[in-house]
Amino acid sequence: MAVARRGMGRDGRPTLEQVAARAGVGRGTVSRVINGSPRVSDRTRAAVEAAIADLGYVPHQAARALAANRSNAIALVVPEVEARVFAEPFFSGIIRGVSAELADTDIQLLLTLIRAPRERARFAQYAASNRVDGVLLVSVHGDDPLPDQLAEMGLPVVMTGRRSADEPVPHVDCDNEGGAQLAVEHLLGRGRSTVATITGPSDMYAARCRLEGYREAMRAAGKRPDDELVAMGDFTEESGHAAMRELLRRRPHLDGVFCASDPMAIGARRALRELGRTVPGDVALVGFDDSSLARHMDPPLTSVRQPMEGMGRAMTRALLQQIHDHEPEGPHLVLPTELVRRASS
Repeated sequence: MAVARRGMGRDGRPTLEQVAARAGVGRGTVSRVINGSPRVSDRTRAAVEAAIADLGYVPHQAARALAANRSNAIALVVPEVEARVFAEPFFSGIIRGVSAELADTDIQLLLTLIRAPRERARFAQYAASNRVDGVLLVSVHGDDPLPDQLAEMGLPVVMTGRRSADEPVPHVDCDNEGGAQLAVEHLLGRGRSTVATITGPSDMYAARCRLEGYREAMRAAGKRPDDELVAMGDFTEESGHAAMRELLRRRPHLDGVFCASDPMAIGARRALRELGRTVPGDVALVGFDDSSLARHMDPPLTSVRQPMEGMGRAMTRALLQQIHDHEPEGPHLVLPTELVRRASS
C-alpha cells in the first residue's frame, strides 16, 4: 500500500501542515492568513505567503468553508410547479442573471422548487441546518411564510418582488404599476376606446400593482371603472386564453387588451384567432415581460420590458453582500420598466 510522504496529502499535494513547517509557524496561523484575518503581522503573513508559493499549496475549498462556518452554497427557491418554471421566460431570465453573477465565485447554486407546505417545511429544516449561506426567493405569493421563517433564522434572504408595499424582507422588484400605465396609455393613445386587462393572481403584489396601473391610466383618460373589462389569470398561457374568451363574451366589441404577462398575451392571441378577431386590426394587444415570446409571436407583441436578468444579478449581489458583511439589512430596490412597441398594437 502506498503511504503518503510526511506532510503530504494522500493525493501528493502539499498540506496545510507542510506550509506551516516551511514558514515556521503554527497551523492556525496559516489558516488565518488564507482566510484573510487581520490578526497576523505583516512579517508572518509574508513568510506564510512565501511558503505557499514555494510549495504550490492550493487551499481546500471545503476546509476553508468549514473554518469560516460557510457552506459556499446558496439556494434559489421558486414556490411554483415545474410546468411554469421551465416554460416561462421570466424564470429563465432570473436564473441567467443569478448564474452570471455567480460565475466568478466558488459558490454553488441550488435550485429548489416548492409546490406544497410539506416541501416548504422540509426546505426550512434544510436551511436551518447550515446547508446554505443564503437564499434567493422568486415569485413569492402574499401568504407565503417562508421569507419570514428564513429571516428569523438569521439567514440572509433576498426576494425578487414583494408580498406587499411595506415588505420588510430585502427585495429587488420592477416598476409594475408604472409599466402597466405605460401599456394602457399606449393603447388609448392609439385610439382604442374599450381597453380590457387580463390580470395575474390577486395574491401576488406584482399582479395587484399591474392592475392598479391599468386602472390609473383609465382614470387619467376619463374612463369610468368597468369590472367587466377585468378578467383574472395566473400569468400562464392557458389562463390568458380562458380570460380572453370570457372578456369577449362580456364585451364583444372591446378593441384593446393589456395582459399582465407575455404568456397570457399568447393565450389571448390564440383565443382572438379562434373567435375570428384580428390583431391589431380588431383588437390591439400588449403584454408584460418583453420576453423572447414577445419577439416571436405573430404579430410580434408590444410588451413592457422588465429587466429580468438585471433583477437576477441585483438580488445576487445584494445576497452576497449580506453574506460577506454579516449584515441583515439589504436593498428595497425597484428597477425601471419601459414599453417596447411592436406590431400587435
